[in-house]
Amino acid sequence: MLEDGLRGLLARRRQSYEQLRGDADHGDIDDGVQYSDSGSVRPLEDCPASPFSWLEYSIFFWMGVNMLWAWNMFLAAAPYFQLRFASNRWAVTNFQSCILSVSSVTNLLSVLFLAKLQKNASYPRRVTSSVSLNIVIFTILALSAITFRDVSVPVYFAFILFMVFGASLATGFNQNGMFAYAAGCGHAEYTQAIMAGQGVAGVLPCIVQIVSVIAVPEKSESVKGQSTQYKSSKSAFAFFITATLVSIIALFAFLYLLRQHRRSPLLKDPISVAPDNDDNEDPSLPYPSPAGHPKRPVPLWTLFLKLHWMALAVYLCFGVTMAYPVFTNRIKSIRDIPTEQPPPRLFQSTIFIPLALLFWNTGDLVGRLVLLIPRINLSHRPFALFLLSLARLIFIPLYMLCNVNGRGAWIKSDLFYLVIVQFLFGASNGFIGGACMIGAGDWVDVEEREAAGGFMGFMLVAGLTSGSFLSFAAAG
Repeated sequence: MLEDGLRGLLARRRQSYEQLRGDADHGDIDDGVQYSDSGSVRPLEDCPASPFSWLEYSIFFWMGVNMLWAWNMFLAAAPYFQLRFASNRWAVTNFQSCILSVSSVTNLLSVLFLAKLQKNASYPRRVTSSVSLNIVIFTILALSAITFRDVSVPVYFAFILFMVFGASLATGFNQNGMFAYAAGCGHAEYTQAIMAGQGVAGVLPCIVQIVSVIAVPEKSESVKGQSTQYKSSKSAFAFFITATLVSIIALFAFLYLLRQHRRSPLLKDPISVAPDNDDNEDPSLPYPSPAGHPKRPVPLWTLFLKLHWMALAVYLCFGVTMAYPVFTNRIKSIRDIPTEQPPPRLFQSTIFIPLALLFWNTGDLVGRLVLLIPRINLSHRPFALFLLSLARLIFIPLYMLCNVNGRGAWIKSDLFYLVIVQFLFGASNGFIGGACMIGAGDWVDVEEREAAGGFMGFMLVAGLTSGSFLSFAAAG
């Protein structure tokens, strides 16, 4: 069924593009080619330059995992940061919102800059540079967990925000490069692979965090002082070094993908090979896209006019989504009440918070995977996706019904919080965001696909940035 779903995406991509409202200057001619006043010419049967490959699909999937691993890693590490900042009330209250804001603003500015910088853009080089930067940052973070244990809270707080800045900068380059490169390959399945990988990137760090906490014997949690700090630092080291390994695998996998494309007679190597311009070629086009189509800078406003409902839907979807990290960090189990006898370990915050994140991210992954079912995929209905993104606002009052800050829950059920709120909120995010990102290429000209991929990535990050600033209200 998975293969049938992926084939359905490809079959739909090969259909003729639907005419956008207000785009009356396009006309069809019996020769099977569509012409427009803009001078662009594109065949109605748009077949990719290379056949679909499950190996390449797997590489794009892993690149999606690597793309959002850093962001989810900082969220899943919230219990560790709470311990490190325990002596500073302001830091404990606001560190999550500060991390989200620094991450989103840095990501937004980098993606905006890269989305506008299309001429002579080397998307593969952006990817390799970003992954290399991640390797350095994650390694430093891992070492800091065991070597910076005695530094003051303000110093370590500033250090973490600087690491967030570097990781977010790398993520911005990675998002822009990967979505553009995948769109240029002409296979909608590859974009879906990235989105599915991003969903897995939310699930795995939560599992790693839970395992790293469980690995420390429970009796050590009652020990005060340096012993407890040292044991938690060892767990954090294992957690952060895992991110380094994820990035190393991603780097070698992507370099292998580039090598395969360089050897393919159907694909040009966009990282270093530029064809010789003859008299009939536009010298402003340094190389074709991975699918062989000429690359031309496309104004962002032009892309917005063609993708406005999808762009607004993905912006609003991820803007509302940013409520979940703050609420998840503050909601406790209904069984975690102040008594002499601590609750079972599963319901203590050190595990319950990553568990709640795991439910949300599992829902997000499921939402991205159900897009493989053609009858459910709404990427051909942009306005419906926009309305669904508006409807997600209902989840914010649902969070308020839970045990926020231990004040008590209106609905006294951890199952309600984990399944109805967390899982469904995540599923709606994965479904709407994935449908927008996958379907965007069907609403633009072939030569605009790479630019459209970068533009939709920018709108996604813009939504995250807006939501991150609103998260301070929730934190307060």
